Amino acid sequence: MTASEGGPRRTALLIFAWAWVATPFAYGLDRLIVNLLKLFQ
Repeated sequence: MTASEGGPRRTALLIFAWAWVATPFAYGLDRLIVNLLKLFQ
């Protein structure tokens, strides 16, 4: 089995894993930008 094999189940798992990591990262980045804007006003 190569990395490109696995079908739709692997694709769904990969999407879920990226969302699991990206969601808190995006939230943290959002909070950082909001707080930086408050700091420099």
